[in-house]
Amino acid sequence: MDDVPRDPPALEVLPTAPEVAARLAELFVTAAAEAVARHGRFLVALAGGTTPLAAYRLLARADVPWPKTHVFFGDERCVPESHPDRNDGAAREALLAHVPIPAENVHAIDAMAEDGAAKAEKDVRTILGESLRFDLVLLGMGPDGHTASLFPGHPALHEKKHLVVRLEDSPKPPPARITFTLPLLRAARHTVLVVTGAEKRMALLRVLAHDPETPAALARPRDGVFTILADEAAGAEPGTGGAAAGTGAA
Repeated sequence: MDDVPRDPPALEVLPTAPEVAARLAELFVTAAAEAVARHGRFLVALAGGTTPLAAYRLLARADVPWPKTHVFFGDERCVPESHPDRNDGAAREALLAHVPIPAENVHAIDAMAEDGAAKAEKDVRTILGESLRFDLVLLGMGPDGHTASLFPGHPALHEKKHLVVRLEDSPKPPPARITFTLPLLRAARHTVLVVTGAEKRMALLRVLAHDPETPAALARPRDGVFTILADEAAGAEPGTGGAAAGTGAA
């Protein structure tokens, strides 16, 4: 894996998925405050998934500088806006509809447009500027190690030029998706990977081993902070009831 730090990521193993969600909300609040103090705004990319959505519900009641926050989405399914599979729709219902964030600060992906990926990339470049650096990127992971809509063995993993691309052949339905690519994800100041459920245990071990075939491992920031939040079901060694060895689990 080229230019990825070899130092171990910060792994926190908490007893349950709800506790992972609560910790994720805490990290979000801290990152927002630090970003606004640093450069006057907070740039964040949200993830889909059950545990992030539970964190978003907590954040709806948290002290976050929403007027200074810009929200993006790490990937989106190419389905109509009203479809339950939409990441932005779920995030709006859980969080964004309940907080005072300006509508123009929510950068949803126009996933049904043929040029949706190009429009999303233009939006990213316009808002993030030359650094192309998010203050916080939230990522989930599937049992196969995919993250955002970057799947093992898919050509999108090797994209170097574009920050956002469209897939027509996702191995997980729906087949059409738009996703951030590794060059954008790996520029983040802080990335939090959320991993819950026993079915993701082996993929988590591959991430911890820097497996170059596992997309979630490849999404690690080049020079930012990489935090993994896992529940005990995902963060235990195979065949044991304890946390994964050598990870500094909390």
